[in-house]
Amino acid sequence: MNSVEKRAILGVGGIFALRMIGLFMIVPVFSVYGDNYAHATPFLIGLAVGIYGLGQAIFQIPMSLAADKFPRKPIIFLGLILFALGGIIAANATDIYEVIIGRALAGSGAVSAVLMALLADVTREEMRTKAMATMGLTIATSIMLAFAFGPLLVGSLGISGLFWLTAGFAVLAMLLLLFVPTPLRVLKHNLDNKSIGQQLADVLKIGDLNRLHIGIFALHLTMTAIFVILPHQLNDVLGLSVRQQGLVYLPLLFIGFAVAIPFIIIAEKKRKMRQVFLGAIALMTAALALLAIGSQVGVGIILGLLLYFMGFNLLEATIPSWISKRAPVANKATAMGLNSSSQFFGAFVGGAMGGLLLTQPNLLAWGILAAIMAAALLLIIPIAQPPYLSSTTVTIPKDINIQDWSRQMLGVEGVDELVVMAKEQVAYLKLDKTQLTDSSRQELSHLAQSPLDI
Repeated sequence: MNSVEKRAILGVGGIFALRMIGLFMIVPVFSVYGDNYAHATPFLIGLAVGIYGLGQAIFQIPMSLAADKFPRKPIIFLGLILFALGGIIAANATDIYEVIIGRALAGSGAVSAVLMALLADVTREEMRTKAMATMGLTIATSIMLAFAFGPLLVGSLGISGLFWLTAGFAVLAMLLLLFVPTPLRVLKHNLDNKSIGQQLADVLKIGDLNRLHIGIFALHLTMTAIFVILPHQLNDVLGLSVRQQGLVYLPLLFIGFAVAIPFIIIAEKKRKMRQVFLGAIALMTAALALLAIGSQVGVGIILGLLLYFMGFNLLEATIPSWISKRAPVANKATAMGLNSSSQFFGAFVGGAMGGLLLTQPNLLAWGILAAIMAAALLLIIPIAQPPYLSSTTVTIPKDINIQDWSRQMLGVEGVDELVVMAKEQVAYLKLDKTQLTDSSRQELSHLAQSPLDI
């Protein structure tokens, strides 16, 4: 990776980590501590856990549509402001309804897809999977660390203190955004004359993208429901207090990562993404089935969670990369917005469902979640391998008009996309090598004012 890509990954990864830790720290503790709020019921506690997902589901798409038409960074900054305000409202809440309002407002800062699109803009195609896998692992790590540290911190900070941390993390994320490179996207087919309906239609008609949306929906539905149900079971079966439960999640997280990383490499290097993806969903289905029949004993819970975390890490790492490969160039943020909307709607449904399943027998509760993941697997099986394109880095020649130079580059046959970072004097070309000819290669080298190895 070059210095621009490393900067982008560190900056965007830091923003993701701060947001996810802030959002998820309360998930493993709120089903216990939520009883302290006025008017709390099991359903409202589950709703407070998952309501941020509804805000994300509603606002991901409009923010992503805007991000395909306008600069991405101002939209991200707006989302972080809403995220901070939601944390402040929840931190000052005295009844469950105020917590729900704060969580919903935090969720309306729906910029996950815009962040992914920004990262895709500033990474070359051959580095894209590595970058997206890094983001997927960052998201998974952040969620797991939130599950670990939420229980450890709640005893000293209280629920209110965790919400104040959420607001503080949002401010830090705003500062990190300044660190991320600012790209100029130049496309062959822009969206200036396309309506919002046409933008959505271009993405929704792609069946494989819709299958990825189903996968992320089921993933986050089951994950959120699990951590509404799990704290009570870890207490009942293993005698662990909420604070002690974080010590269970951490080793399972690291083991899950150690197992997931080789498969992520195989998915990309060996072009086996479909096989790894479907295998991860099957593994999660088996894990939930194991929890259904074995959650009355400690070894059943631990083994079931370990298998689930392994599949979780694999899906979180591969889905963003897959979408960046399969989405139309000019609709990248829109495609990621639909996926993020599905992700957070799944979290909303999972939170509410987890609250309802708290009062059900273990076999039924875990069995329902296993059936949901199995249904997702059946719907996703027809998915095809993603396309594998290539890209190259070009140093922008000095003393040229960048706009004119960019248009000339895009006019060359075989060039699908050009991302220019004028400050760094670097441009990325996304190429379809099946369309490149000898004359187009010569033309590109002429425009770059240096030989290109393509």
